[in-house]
Amino acid sequence: MRVVFHEAFHASDYSEDKYDNAADPGRLAGIMEALRVEGRYGVDVPAPATRADLLRGHSEAYVADIEGKPKLFAMASLAAGAAIHAADLAVRGESAFACVRPPGHHASRSSAWGHCTFSNVALALLKLRDAGLIRSAFVVDFDLHTGDGTIDVLRGWPEAQVFNPYGDNAAEYLRLFEQRLQAAPQVDILAVSAGFDAYLHDLGRKLGTEDYFTIGRLLQAYAIRLGHQRRFAVMEGGYFIPDLGKNVLAFCRGFE
Repeated sequence: MRVVFHEAFHASDYSEDKYDNAADPGRLAGIMEALRVEGRYGVDVPAPATRADLLRGHSEAYVADIEGKPKLFAMASLAAGAAIHAADLAVRGESAFACVRPPGHHASRSSAWGHCTFSNVALALLKLRDAGLIRSAFVVDFDLHTGDGTIDVLRGWPEAQVFNPYGDNAAEYLRLFEQRLQAAPQVDILAVSAGFDAYLHDLGRKLGTEDYFTIGRLLQAYAIRLGHQRRFAVMEGGYFIPDLGKNVLAFCRGFE
């Protein structure tokens, strides 16, 4: 498995919102330290998404509005580019995890909320589709919050489904998660919006570190059942910084 990351993602001054938890200083440092100490994941450095890439999923007016905020545009374009790079690795047979910010699953065609800017996962899938590399996709979004932006951007593509798991506790969550994957469609690629804010000490107060390993392993098993094993994941939420690194690492160990 490859990790897609750029040192620029460590910067925290791209957001003008003082309540933007995704832009907290040091938020990604623990993740990358845990992945590097693991010693088994090479790191690819992405390029920013092009304007044409962004316009596949967003309106001209929305992209122009973000361009008017240079620091945010630079960081968000790089996040989208990292997702595109991870998807390209996946379609060529290499599983990948893109460690990015800002997140993207609340970014719709013409607006965004929840610390998001561009619809990273959706843009990556649309680029693969438009290049003729895939015709169908299954998106699993295990962030605490529903990926409404991903759903909106992919709305005109019937062969791309989005699944947001839910459960009142960890046991029910994992049971329903596995049940849905067992019935998931045969698709050309598996895309994952990887949010870690359902953690016991985060907003959701539900999942433990071992549960993130299980989620990764269930997704790996689904990709194996697909035959081609094409899969990639992109970072979304997760704000309990002390344990974020070990939770992401647990997921990657299962997903790889």
